[in-house]
Amino acid sequence: MNNPGEFELIASTLFGLEKILAKEIKSIGGKNIEIQNRAVKFIANTKLMYEANLKLRTALRILKPLASFKSRDQYSLYQNIKRIKWEKHLNIDTSFLIRPVVFSPHFNHSKFVAQKTKDAIADRFREKYNKRPSVSLDYPDVPILLHISGETVTVSLDSSGAPLNQRGYRQSGGEAPLNEVLAAGLIQLSNWEAKTNFIDPMCGSGTLLIEAAMFALNIPPNINRLEFAFMKWPDFDKNTWEEIIDKAKSSTIKPEELKIKIIGSDINIDKLELTQRNVSRAGVSRIIKLRNKSFDQFIVPAKKGHVVFNPPYGERLKVEQIDQFYEGIGNKLKNNWEGYQAWILSCNFDAIKKIGLKPAKKIKLFNGKLECKFLSYPLFEGSRKDHLIKN
Repeated sequence: MNNPGEFELIASTLFGLEKILAKEIKSIGGKNIEIQNRAVKFIANTKLMYEANLKLRTALRILKPLASFKSRDQYSLYQNIKRIKWEKHLNIDTSFLIRPVVFSPHFNHSKFVAQKTKDAIADRFREKYNKRPSVSLDYPDVPILLHISGETVTVSLDSSGAPLNQRGYRQSGGEAPLNEVLAAGLIQLSNWEAKTNFIDPMCGSGTLLIEAAMFALNIPPNINRLEFAFMKWPDFDKNTWEEIIDKAKSSTIKPEELKIKIIGSDINIDKLELTQRNVSRAGVSRIIKLRNKSFDQFIVPAKKGHVVFNPPYGERLKVEQIDQFYEGIGNKLKNNWEGYQAWILSCNFDAIKKIGLKPAKKIKLFNGKLECKFLSYPLFEGSRKDHLIKN
């Protein structure tokens, strides 16, 4: 049983990042944490819900379930939706939108169940106030998630609004940019603790670099976002929110206090210029250094660290070209990156084999709809056998 003022929340995430998200939720004070498929359920209060939206690096949305019930037809769906005390969650002058997710033999059309849900909410307001909130298809004040699995219906408020990976620092990502939540997850899966160098030698639009810098400086990922859906809720506590923001800003680490380097490199100067703009918008220019070098030309800093990157998958290259490219990556890592921990994300499983190094870890992830492997390669002098004997 929850304490007064506490309620259930569900944080959604990407496949493979559930344990990382659960660890993050625990670190900010979430209770009764339960890992689900692409989501983590936990108990929180209003303050913690605000903090979850601000601070969780691997969460996509923070949902607040309102009701769960059984339904096999449109009549019971309508009646159960109408019984919810929507006046506690919506104002007459706010707009809303129903986002249906339906996996049920009883309801065949998601648009139909969304319409019935909208009608039930509107009718409740008309009967009580002779007026109803409006529906906005593009920019709703209060997004409502309707999830139907079999005959189980769950209705939740989306406290986030726009997905939490939309940090605000990336106006353009170039071709196939890495999702910010995935980038933050890669950094934590690699066990980087911001005590050694962090290098992305194929940095593209700079998402990995920026997420690493914000992680190292303890900057909340969504500190620059101006709007969250919970701000339009009738019970929004502006004072509590401002206190959270002030405390978060005062808890950041100054760049000069870090004794490490965060370096990005790319052979494409246009991508580097894009990266520089993104880095500036994120407010981490002082900690990230950029170089216009190919992977072959990159001069590796002497100190140990992490090299984490997402090489091209080979969409526009012939098989022999991409195989040679990945083989070159393996040779350079083996000969030039001694003492580093290398992590590579790729969906080209055949090309990965050409790296020629035995991965210590293989983690299944998805970059959009593409199934990927996130591979760990400890790099050391001499043979792997010699290294194992020494350690």
